[in-house]
Amino acid sequence: MSRRTPRLPSWLPFDAYLLALAATVALAALLPARGTAAEVAGGASTGAVALLFFLYGARLSTAEALDGLKHWRLHLTVLACTFVAFPLLGLASGGLVPYVLTPELQAGFLFLCLVPSTIQSSIAFTSIARGNVPAAICAGSFSSLAGVLLTPLLAALLLGSTGGGFSADSLLKIVFQLLVPFLAGQLLRRWVGGFLTRHKKVLGLVDRGAILLVVHTAFSEGMVAGVWHQVTPARLGALLAAEAVLLALMLTLSWYGARRLGFGRADRIAIQFAGSKKSLAAGLPMAGVVFGAHASLAVLPLMLFHQMQLMVCAVIAKRRARDPEEPPLRDNPAGAADSGPLSDPAVTVGSR
Repeated sequence: MSRRTPRLPSWLPFDAYLLALAATVALAALLPARGTAAEVAGGASTGAVALLFFLYGARLSTAEALDGLKHWRLHLTVLACTFVAFPLLGLASGGLVPYVLTPELQAGFLFLCLVPSTIQSSIAFTSIARGNVPAAICAGSFSSLAGVLLTPLLAALLLGSTGGGFSADSLLKIVFQLLVPFLAGQLLRRWVGGFLTRHKKVLGLVDRGAILLVVHTAFSEGMVAGVWHQVTPARLGALLAAEAVLLALMLTLSWYGARRLGFGRADRIAIQFAGSKKSLAAGLPMAGVVFGAHASLAVLPLMLFHQMQLMVCAVIAKRRARDPEEPPLRDNPAGAADSGPLSDPAVTVGSR
């Protein structure tokens, strides 16, 4: 008799990168960077963040995003979920301090609510669920473009001194470390875009390696400062419960809110998946810039929420795929007819 190799259920989207993130956190806990090593890691992390946002700008096709303006009501709905509904729920989490969350964890929870939506996983789940994939592509692109500017500004407005003493100097740091590299990538895209496309796999490793460096630097600073004694098992459980409620509320709001606005099934699927998730790849570098030396606890809520959203949305996407087809709307108030599913074998659930 042949033995079957044990395998995780297909709906659990664990991958090597998520395991690498966990290993990086463990390494920072066991061997945190100190002294000169911490200074070198900090400088390398700053350069890595600038490189990341240059690559984001060089890859993101503004023309393709603008071409989706015909679905403007759908995109405004996703942006409202990402940068209005999420931040309002994040502000409401202030009522959980100090009985459920510590002030530091609540600041990270609020920052999580300010991060832009994902691109790759929104597309992947929308495709699995037979939704409007072109709309998901454009919605993710719009959210990423808006997030480069809106996330730091909202952090300055809503986090205030909690974000490591936000000041004019902090704002300049954000401009030069995030916005300037991103705009440089956009301006140089016509010359470097082909090269980036040809070396997509290698540059993907550069992306992920840079994020791992940011995570190690942030968690090392937290270990050296001794902040991790604040995260007891009870606090961690409370954080997970609060994030589960947050995700459930946004999944419900984006789905039934889109139905109330008159969107058809395919568009509602795109809105739900693009409007209920947050980007780890964009959020982690931003947290390092916004929070500085206080980033260690601030990134924990985002890392946990990222894994939770992947697991939950994977289940929802497969259930949506079994839904019966809805008849097309005679007069679609969303401003565009629903698109059918777009099969793209290259689309995978990633960290963005």
